[in-house]
Parts: sequence; structure tokens; C-alpha cells
Amino acid sequence: MDLLDLGRIIVGLVLLVLGGEVLVRGASALARRAGVSSLVVGLTVVSAATSAPELSVSIGAVLRDEPGLAVGNVVGSNIANVLLILGLSALVLPLAATQRLVRFDLPLMLSLSAALLLVCLDGVISAVDGLILFGAVVAHTVLTVTIGRRRTQSKAPVMQLAEGSPGIGTSAQAQKLPVASSGKSILLVVFGVALLVTGATLLVEGAVNTATTLGVSSLVVGLTVVAIGTSLPELATSLIAVRRGERDLAIGNVVGSNIFNIGVVLGLPAMISLEGIPVSSAALAFDIPVMLAAAIALLPVAFTGFTVARWEGALFVALYLVYLGYLILAATAHDALEGFTAVMAWFVLPLITVTLIAFTAYEIGLRKGRQSSGTTPRPS
Repeated sequence: MDLLDLGRIIVGLVLLVLGGEVLVRGASALARRAGVSSLVVGLTVVSAATSAPELSVSIGAVLRDEPGLAVGNVVGSNIANVLLILGLSALVLPLAATQRLVRFDLPLMLSLSAALLLVCLDGVISAVDGLILFGAVVAHTVLTVTIGRRRTQSKAPVMQLAEGSPGIGTSAQAQKLPVASSGKSILLVVFGVALLVTGATLLVEGAVNTATTLGVSSLVVGLTVVAIGTSLPELATSLIAVRRGERDLAIGNVVGSNIFNIGVVLGLPAMISLEGIPVSSAALAFDIPVMLAAAIALLPVAFTGFTVARWEGALFVALYLVYLGYLILAATAHDALEGFTAVMAWFVLPLITVTLIAFTAYEIGLRKGRQSSGTTPRPS
């Protein structure tokens, strides 16, 4: 690693932290001004903004005829979003999942992950496949904003009755304030996105230069260095959102980013490239199934009490470190790979599966008991 690449990495990290702070401030204010929840903004505006680096990298990779980097970037980012980013965020503060997220957004993320695996079975993501994935994201965004606005409008009459009807002068002033505040909030979002994209670009450039000098393949670089680098905006945004008490925004950001990554970051380049995006057998046999497994693992966690607890976050982070360890051993053809794989397949993964099933059944039993006694409020 030369000093120039080290400088890119350091400056990139600083810009990511600053961009995350500015973006969360602007998105939170925008949610209040627009009359929608932080979850809706996290699923739409913030998720699209923090996925901008992935989109830039994937389009550039396809245009440079490096499909392995494009696929590895998206698959690796989605794995990192669930296991690393949600895991670290839950370690800071347990994350809350609403019923809407559990019943609609998480199943859609799982469905798109399964759909990606299916369309890749022939070894290519065609333009038609990309159009289908892209259309699913567009439909999700429209439904998310529409449902969010309807729920807010249904609550508005109740709020007016509680607060009293304002006079003509007060109403006119109230109409002027949100316009200026919304403009400032949008500027904060745009400035935050600019900082995130610049920071991620610098960090990825420095990290990729270092990795490629070591002779690592483009798929592995995409799954590790680029995936983590382009996921850092989500990490910075989610951690800052948790610190500011916006837990809906944190988990909505991750789920929305995964949906956006599959539908837009892979779908759009596939539509641009007439020949589609080739998918390697290694990604199809291992990495895409791991991405699907990570999405499946999030479902029981969110269903049990609508929270991602600290111990679950620690488990996610540990699983991600194991995944990275496997990639590094496989890339270097290390002698320990065979033993590592055997231990994971026959001991660690079955133990984790049994533990998750046991805790899920236990927490579901507790939740049913509390609901029957009327002591547990249901999140909306």
C-alpha cells in the first residue's frame, strides 16, 4: 500500500462519517416536513442515496467489461448490509422493526434475493431479467410512498381535533414554513449524498488498488473490498441514525438498500448492456445463496418481538467475519480451507441453526403469552 492509497482510504472514511451525519439530519427533517415516517424515508430516499456508490461501481464495471466486479459488488454489499451493518447497529442499540416492514418490505427483499438466484441459473442476467427486477423496485417505491402518505393523512384529522383549528393567518404562516424547511432538508440530503459518494469512491479506489496489486480476482475484490467500501455509507448512516434515536430509519435504510441494489444496481446495468451481465459459477454456487441465506436469517429475528437484539447483532457480525475468512482462504488457496469448511459445515452452522430455532420458538411463545394477557403493544 503506497501513501497515496492510504490517504484516499483515510479521507474517504472521514467523508463517509460526515456525509452520514448530514444525510440523517436532512432525511429526518424531510420525513417530518413531508408528513411520512422515518421508515418510509429510509426505505426510499436514504436507501437510494446510500446505494449510489454501488450503482456507480456496477455501471462502471459493466462498461469496463468486468461483470465479476459488478455482481460481486451487489451480492457482497447485500450480505454486508444484513450481517455487518445491521449487526453493528444492533450492538449499539437494539433495532425496532414495524409490522409493515415485517409483513411487506422484508418478504420483498427475500423474494428479490430468490428471484436473483433464479435468473442467474442460466449464467447471465439478461436485459429482460434486469427490467423485471427494476420494475419490482419501482412498484415498491410507489407503494411505500403512497401507503406512507395515506397513513399520515388518516391521522391528520385526529391531530387537528386535538390541537384545534388554526386561524387564517396561522394557516398561511404554517404553509410558508415547511417550504423553506423542506428546501433546507433537501439540500442537506443532497450534500450528504455528495459526501458519501465522494468518500466511498476515494476509499474504494485506494482499497481496490491495494487488493489488485496482491493479485486478487475481480469477483473476490467485489465481494470484499468493494462491497464493504460501497456499504460504508449504509454503515455510517445506520449507526448515526441509531445514535440519534432514528431506529426505523436505520433498519429501513438497510432493507431498502438491499432491494435497491438488486433491482436498480444490477437491473439497470443489465438493461444498459444488450448482452446482459454474465454471472460466474462461483458466485452462483456460493455467494448468491449466502446472500439469500442472510435475507432468510433476518426474517425470524424481526418476527420475534419486532426487534433485532444485541446478541442477534453479535451473531450477525460473527457470521460475516466467518464469511470473510472463507473468502480469503479460498482466494489464497490456503491449506486450512478444507478444515475450515468442514468445521463450518458440520459444527458451526448446524449449531447456529439450532440456536436460532430455539430462541425464535422461545420468543414467539413469550410474545403470544404477553398478547393474550394484553400487556404487549403491537408496533404499527
